[in-house]
Amino acid sequence: MIATLLFVAFVVMMLVGVPIGAALGLAGAACIALANSDAQWFGLLAVPQNFYAGLGKYPLLAIPMFVLVGSIFDRSGVALRLVNFAIAIVGRGPGMLPLVTIAVAMFMGGISGSGPATAAAVGGVMIAAMARAGYPGPFAASVVGAAAATDILIPPSVAFIVYSVLVPNASVPALFAAGMIPGLLAGLALMIPAVWLARKHRMGMLEASQPRPAFWKSLREASWGLAAPVLILGGMRLGWFTPTEAAVVAVFYGLFVGMVVHRTIKVRDLFVILRESGELSAVILIVVSLAGIFAYSLSTLGVIDPVAHAIVNSGLGEYGVLALLILLLITVGMFLDGVSIFLIFVPLLWPIVQYYKWDPVWFGVILTLKVALGQFTPPLAVNLMVSCRIAGVRMEETVRWVGWLLFSMFVVMVLVIAFPQLALWLPHKLGY
Repeated sequence: MIATLLFVAFVVMMLVGVPIGAALGLAGAACIALANSDAQWFGLLAVPQNFYAGLGKYPLLAIPMFVLVGSIFDRSGVALRLVNFAIAIVGRGPGMLPLVTIAVAMFMGGISGSGPATAAAVGGVMIAAMARAGYPGPFAASVVGAAAATDILIPPSVAFIVYSVLVPNASVPALFAAGMIPGLLAGLALMIPAVWLARKHRMGMLEASQPRPAFWKSLREASWGLAAPVLILGGMRLGWFTPTEAAVVAVFYGLFVGMVVHRTIKVRDLFVILRESGELSAVILIVVSLAGIFAYSLSTLGVIDPVAHAIVNSGLGEYGVLALLILLLITVGMFLDGVSIFLIFVPLLWPIVQYYKWDPVWFGVILTLKVALGQFTPPLAVNLMVSCRIAGVRMEETVRWVGWLLFSMFVVMVLVIAFPQLALWLPHKLGY
């Protein structure tokens, strides 16, 4: 009964508008108190202990740093220079701007690892450019929202860091390497319907008349941005620094590019950048710490084993269970953000992963692909929300276009399920 109350209280609080983190913490604390009714106050000592335990993990130090990196590169002008370089390569014409948008968003993912930050940085440049070329606002917002979703797959990734904390068997470097090929495939899969839709509906007809940037000049201007992922990922691979230290290096590199090279960030801008990054990091980390209370109550109430046992013995078989989990997570992903999905469902799903002997790194990539889909699946699509705000359109107007992009990324997820080596080949090759 107490276990049922845990989920009922959580869902009811969310429906009445309680923030996700508070709903997790309050539901967990209430059930801990009920389960220890004979020594209630003594039992409640587990609440602050697990609040700290959820937060006191070394890999989580990377999250505020990568959030700060995203904010710095958003304001540094790197996105605009990368766009000009990409246009210089592919040229002008119907469908080229959506292709450039996806390519630049994928590249920005190798710097910040945050979908909303990339949606803001790339959307601020590309949505206006697509509007000038004749693309409708809802289409432009759909492309930017979907493109930014690749960022939690392409390293560095905040989602992979959270998953590595929850699953000790999966290291951050292994997850970063595993996400690379699926992330690139997801980006390529998004380019196909974006270009096809643009040409089918004759969008961007004004694009061909716009000037094409000079190649060498745009390469020179974009070179500092192009070097960022090489520094971050190359430094980790060569053992110069850990993923957490890489995030700090990226912060100082971004400040150098923005303040010294491009001079688009002034000293007075630092307060705004630090405040925005601090607020977003605090939200993520508070949700993580409060979810620690929820996870503790799940384990002490004995919810995890019966749920896992029921799923395993449902008669669906290995792939049937996997299909059921994906359907469940797609539904949940329409309403919850990615970090919350990881924190709530990974403890529940871990016994099933162990039962079927699924590779934890491969499962992390599948779960992250699912979260990426959720980032631009209405009604609660955080990337789409950002891009729609920039484009000045309602989210309902994007449904016509975003469905094609969702289907393309879903196909990539099916391919990674059918061929696990798409995710596991690179980590094995690199020795993780």
